[in-house]
Amino acid sequence: MSPTPHSPLPTPVSFEFFPPKTDEQRDALERSVQRLKAVAPDYVSMTFGAGGSTLSHTVEAIKGLRANHGLDAAPHLSCMGGSRAEIRALIEEYQSLGVRRIVALRGDLPSGMASIGDLRYASELVEFIRDVSGDHFHIEVACYPEVHPQADDALADLANFKRKIDAGANGAITQYFYNADGYFRFVDAVRKIGVDVPIVPGIMPIANFSQLRRFSEMCGAEIPRWLTKRLTAYADDTDAIREFSTDVVAELCRKLVDGGAPGLHFYTLNRAKPTLAILERLG
Repeated sequence: MSPTPHSPLPTPVSFEFFPPKTDEQRDALERSVQRLKAVAPDYVSMTFGAGGSTLSHTVEAIKGLRANHGLDAAPHLSCMGGSRAEIRALIEEYQSLGVRRIVALRGDLPSGMASIGDLRYASELVEFIRDVSGDHFHIEVACYPEVHPQADDALADLANFKRKIDAGANGAITQYFYNADGYFRFVDAVRKIGVDVPIVPGIMPIANFSQLRRFSEMCGAEIPRWLTKRLTAYADDTDAIREFSTDVVAELCRKLVDGGAPGLHFYTLNRAKPTLAILERLG
């Protein structure tokens, strides 16, 4: 598959990072942010350091993205394992920092924690953010075109998603996927139940296939059989994997944008090169 020239991508992009915990990780994040901010993203997000001392990493990373890079930085906020007082304190701290966007998630119970916390579901977290801060924050939530792995069925998953929107969310970011039709079917389904917020597809570049396979097993994202077979066939030929994967994901992005997706949210894993390669394919 050879790259095909296209007109520039006429849609906003955003990037997700995770909070660094070591000097080496901080340097890697800094290098990636320096490169990716040249694309002028709509915003960037920082995942949630759940549980204990790791929690501060998200706050510090958000401060750095705002102060050092002038980026609109959105913290992820999870309710799992936290008390109302702890979550309120975080909301108020972000509000005092001038943060205007939050990604609200249920999250997973941190290892070693016995208590679920005061809020059990993302819909409850969204409602709590609204109670604490009114309309200060633009709230994004998660959604799952291929169905949440813990949902009873697809209809129950849709109903749960609608509860998050009804609680006050402004938009949603999908779990990553590699089947554009699945995204469009999901959008059609949520429109039929009265959800009209923007649904932004989450995009996972493929840099390391074994890592991707592990992620997908945990989160329930499907890697199509044809894609698995092609990537497996390349074995240790990293250059071939990189070229092929870039073409595949760029073509997915093009289909999504041409079909009306309101933006693209890239899961960067704190690496700039795979995401930039896709964006270069897209013009």
